[in-house]
Amino acid sequence: MQKGTINVQTGNIFPIIKKFLYSEHEIFLRELVSNAMDATTKLKKLVSLGQTDVELGDLTIRVELDIKKKTLKIIDRGLGMTEEEVQKYINEIAFSGAEDFVKKYMGKDDKEISGIIGHFGLGFYSSFMVADKVEIKTLSYQPDAKAVKWTCDGSPDYTMSDAKKTERGTEITLHFAEDSIEFNDEHRILDMLRKFCRFLPYPIQFGMESKSEKIEGETDEEGNPKYNTTEVPRIVNNPDPIWKKAPAELKDEDYKAFYRELYPFTFEEPLFHIHINVDYPFNLNGILYFPKLKKNIEVQKNKIQLYCNQVFVTDNVENIVPDFLTLLHGVIDSPDIPLNVSRSYLQGDPNVKKISSHITKKVADKLEELFKTNREDYEKKWDDIRVFIRYGMLTNESFYERADKFALLNDTDGNHFTVEEYREKVKEAQTDKNGNLVLLYASDAEEQHTYISAAKAKGYSVLLMDSVIDVHFIDFLERKLEKATFKRVDAEMADKLIEKDKAAVVSKLNEEETKQVQEFFGSSIPSDVQVHVQVEALADDDAPVGMIQPEFLRRMNDMSQMGGGMEYMAGMGRSYTLLVNANHPTITGLVDTMDEEKRKATVSQLIDLALLSQGLLKGEKLSKFIQRSIDIIK
Repeated sequence: MQKGTINVQTGNIFPIIKKFLYSEHEIFLRELVSNAMDATTKLKKLVSLGQTDVELGDLTIRVELDIKKKTLKIIDRGLGMTEEEVQKYINEIAFSGAEDFVKKYMGKDDKEISGIIGHFGLGFYSSFMVADKVEIKTLSYQPDAKAVKWTCDGSPDYTMSDAKKTERGTEITLHFAEDSIEFNDEHRILDMLRKFCRFLPYPIQFGMESKSEKIEGETDEEGNPKYNTTEVPRIVNNPDPIWKKAPAELKDEDYKAFYRELYPFTFEEPLFHIHINVDYPFNLNGILYFPKLKKNIEVQKNKIQLYCNQVFVTDNVENIVPDFLTLLHGVIDSPDIPLNVSRSYLQGDPNVKKISSHITKKVADKLEELFKTNREDYEKKWDDIRVFIRYGMLTNESFYERADKFALLNDTDGNHFTVEEYREKVKEAQTDKNGNLVLLYASDAEEQHTYISAAKAKGYSVLLMDSVIDVHFIDFLERKLEKATFKRVDAEMADKLIEKDKAAVVSKLNEEETKQVQEFFGSSIPSDVQVHVQVEALADDDAPVGMIQPEFLRRMNDMSQMGGGMEYMAGMGRSYTLLVNANHPTITGLVDTMDEEKRKATVSQLIDLALLSQGLLKGEKLSKFIQRSIDIIK
């Protein structure tokens, strides 16, 4: 039997780093700057513990790009490394400098551990994704330490020697490889720094920028103020983001200002915000904003930025937080989220799942609080948040159970009700003969105005369900509510929308006359419209004709248009029924008249009116209808 130790060689590791370890090569900059932050934090901690009396001085981290030399430098004034530490932490990849530091200087329960444990693993070696040569110059904070220079070209071989460096800290120089020359660009590096390092806790300087200051009391020849322009260090990050502060320290304007900082090209202010500040059973900070959504989900997703100790992780949080929360904007920061660029890894992490559930609860708490404390203001915001809330109810059962308390229905008169309030309001007038509550709705208040008016004339209330997801929400509520069904106002003529126990209306037309009327209309229906003619006995004061759509077919067609898994139903919702009222004087008059030309004109006019009510009268047919109407007036 042979026993041995498996030895991982850097020659095997480098290809893995370059091709597989990270999904984005841009990550190298995040890793290197984050390591510089770690080194700075460690030194600051040592000073606070009395382990060293070095003067901290300026702790700004500098990033320097030399386009001519094709190099990028990351320079910090942290604790630096001795030759032995370079050997241990750079040459022997398996060791973790952060974990060693914690074991030596801090107890495992210390709350500050999370701030300095490097979740970065092989972070330094990510530099070889873009560089064919990497140099380290480092000088430890320790007294009498010697500066060290380490050089490697991405092979298993490296060199170490004495270095000429007098300032404490570490300087890493990347020589860009030819296949990564895209990073040898000032704007590219600046964008990456602002993306990955935007809120790191120490200032990051990248080059210089112009700053203009008004010169008091001086004007030019035209009387305009004069300005003095100077070059100042360009600090690319905000080391003290407001989510790290206690809510009591902040005002509403602070939250709005931070929103503008996050989304400088967004001109609308958010409706309201949620400040998350949790330290048990996990650490979680953040600020989430409710944007205006209106009827459609027009906002981009990927507006929530995920951070780990102020280090950017991802802005693609789908399947990490519940889907409906991706409509929110803002920041989530937690040391309990692993700093790993693999979303599949994040999805399976138990801490991420706990955090996701907690955020859902916090959002529900905020909405319920707003509803209870100031319902009038909540109702004013309803049109802007209803898509979000209904989307959440559709996709997240735990949110649905909470949202039942603050989700609203609004009618065509602009009144708002909870579902239970609305059921109470309409149950007397809108319960059918089978004991089912019929909830009438319109999807377009203007286009369906005629049908809405007819329904209201019968004493019915009509809901407005006109957002992009409402066809699914209606179907969802029907499954949740007992003995309740939804019906659009144009699914039937007003007299037949809700079936009641009452005597049948007797037709004024006999069987032969009914067939005649059906023929009059059937022969005049345009060939490009799928319309079935149906003659029925309705009340005398009901409209002479009406264009209706069966609720089931129309709803299935709407779902198919939205990709609701019913694509096979596509097109069925374009089939209509022309309902002709056998008891209306205009219809009975068609049978009595001997003037065939007048009868044809009347039938055509009635058909066009019915088509117009459903937005089906267009182009040449609309022009002929207008001309015919003018002739009738004459």
